[in-house]
Amino acid sequence: MRRRDFIKLSAGLGAAVTLSSPLPARAQAKAVFKAADVQPAGYPTVAATESLGKKLEAATNGRLSIQMYPSAQLGAEKETIEQTQIGAIQFLRVSAGAVGPIVDDINVVNMPFLFKSIAHSEKMMDGPLGQELLDKIGASPNANLIALCWMNSGARSLYNTKHPIKSIDDLKGLKIRVIGNPIFIDMMNSLGGNGIAMGYDQVFSALQTGVIDGAENNPPSYVFSNHYTAAKYYSLTEHLVIPEVLCFSKRAWGSLSADDQNLIKKFAREAQMEERELWKKYEQTAMEKAKAAGCEIVEIADKTPFQNAVKPVWDKYGPKYQDMIKRIQEIA
Repeated sequence: MRRRDFIKLSAGLGAAVTLSSPLPARAQAKAVFKAADVQPAGYPTVAATESLGKKLEAATNGRLSIQMYPSAQLGAEKETIEQTQIGAIQFLRVSAGAVGPIVDDINVVNMPFLFKSIAHSEKMMDGPLGQELLDKIGASPNANLIALCWMNSGARSLYNTKHPIKSIDDLKGLKIRVIGNPIFIDMMNSLGGNGIAMGYDQVFSALQTGVIDGAENNPPSYVFSNHYTAAKYYSLTEHLVIPEVLCFSKRAWGSLSADDQNLIKKFAREAQMEERELWKKYEQTAMEKAKAAGCEIVEIADKTPFQNAVKPVWDKYGPKYQDMIKRIQEIA
């Protein structure tokens, strides 16, 4: 079966699971929620969502459970967002980079070199500002998503098939895949590369065939999606710290009782913290695996030239997020 046909079939089946019960009985109906992630089995976001599902199943005596579909089985991020919006998928782990074009307020966390450190981003996620941003997704008429929690995805750095990137000049002219968000395309172009928007599921083959010269992502994505086998040079620019968002279909959410909604929210918050601990171990394992495979890991001693280069991005997008940026930067 072709993947496109499989996705359509999955969408139909998912809608049937969610919407088949009559309205009054829906709150108590047995449901198996579809959960989608582009990352492979064992990845921290996948494992944390599966853990959420086990807790949900235990707490409801099997009435509510999760069927996990990792490795982009139900499509790339854009496709799975669309399926979640119509209720065919219920749980979706998606990058804030992919949410930004739908809910503009979320683009504030997509600004390059916004966070001082991973710890700084975690304080934002865990605090009132983090909840405020999640609520903006839920309130957006464009999204049709309920944002349940944040998840860590570390810092994103550059990798390529051509040569080590030790200075900003080494990036010039390289075709670098970015998430399909205008901020990231402009960012890569400002750095001297050629930003190419592309679905995550296409990156590996594009690296192998030379359609792109490189990409930018965190160490686990670089290693556990096998990109490191094609692109041997990984440079720790750490230009972006983009959180992940675990969402629930707003269409399906409305069919749940308040008690079930609160239960899912509770377990989602626990998943946020579980994923963080899993992430730290997974990131370390990824770096060790890359080094063992002979990848050249390049430390960037002075990131100032990279930070200065993205000033046009801040000039273009920063003013409309000025208040939110100030609040993020003031987080101690």
